[in-house]
Parts: sequence; C-alpha cells; structure tokens
Amino acid sequence: MKKIYVLSLILLIMVFVSSCKKNEKKEVNQIEKTYSVIADSTKINWTAYKTTAKVPVNGQFAEITIENVKKDSTALGALNGLKFKIPVSSLITNDTIRDKKLKEYFFGAMKNSSVITGTVHINKDNASTVDLTLNGITRELPIAYIVTDNKVTIIGNMELDNWQAKAALEALNVVCKDLHTGDDGISKTWSDVKIEVIAILKYE
Repeated sequence: MKKIYVLSLILLIMVFVSSCKKNEKKEVNQIEKTYSVIADSTKINWTAYKTTAKVPVNGQFAEITIENVKKDSTALGALNGLKFKIPVSSLITNDTIRDKKLKEYFFGAMKNSSVITGTVHINKDNASTVDLTLNGITRELPIAYIVTDNKVTIIGNMELDNWQAKAALEALNVVCKDLHTGDDGISKTWSDVKIEVIAILKYE
C-alpha cells in the first residue's frame, strides 16, 4: 500500500512538472517580434524636371525625424499613422550652387519653409496616402508601396500646384533660366516631382 502511495505521488509530481513546462513554452511562444522604423536608415529621394524635354534632376533629403516611432507585428502597421518632419536644410543634389538656389529661391518663397511635415496612412489595398504639409498647406499625396522583407519602398508623384507653389517655381525658374533652357530656347521648370522613400525597419 505504501509503494502504491509513493508511486502515485511520483506520478502526480511528474504531471505537475510537465504541465509547468508546457505553460513555460506557451509563454515563450506568446512573445512576438515587432517591426519599427529606423529613422537614421530612411532615405528620401526626389526627382524634379527641367526644360521642355523634361530632363530629370535628382536629389534627396538627408534627414528625417519621426515623432511617434511605432511597434507593430507587420511592417505596414509600423508605418501606418507615422508622423514625420523633414528639415529643408538637409536637401542635397550633389551641386552646392543648385542646393543654395533651391533652398533660397524655391523653398524661401514659401510659408513655413524650414520644414516639411506629414502623416502616413497605409491601407492594405495599396490605396494609401500621406497628409503632406508644405507652404503652409496640407494636402493628401497618393502613394504606392512595395514591401521586401524588412524594407518598404514608398512611391508618390507630387503635383506642386496642389500646394500653391507656382510662385516658388517661377522664382526658381528665373534664377535657373539658362540651366532650364533646352535646345528649343524655352526655359521650363516642371511642377511635378517624383518622390521615393526607402524605409528600413527593425524586426525584434
């Protein structure tokens, strides 16, 4: 009888230990990894156009500040609702003279010209937007995105007239008249700008 009692006690202890281990495994499995945007690794490229032949002029903004870094189980979730600031002073085109003209005559002709701000709105059907504020005006910029592992590429085409930037474009065209004149003798600065943002996300 005593042996049966001891065996029963041993079995009970084994069941209890086994149950504890299973619970530990469940707790480990419940710890999920999340995505979050790495601001320092985010690249903001843009392409503007000059002359009637629409010759591309490439540049970028070297700095971005993210005001509300989010963590989410998906890369798109980490981007959705993200608020950002881009200092105009970080604009570079690999031509210091051009950089100065863009900052002084284009952005300098706008209201609140020191910073560009925005909020990202991601929808799963790819009909996504950015509420972009430029020249003191906030407008929706339609965007598309491509997700590759921990990288999200966002593409948009910005029509500057939507931000009432005509006067700024004209001011830029005056100081860049010769450089924006093509073989036909016509000087032109286009109002559409292609935007490409490459966001690298941390997954941990």
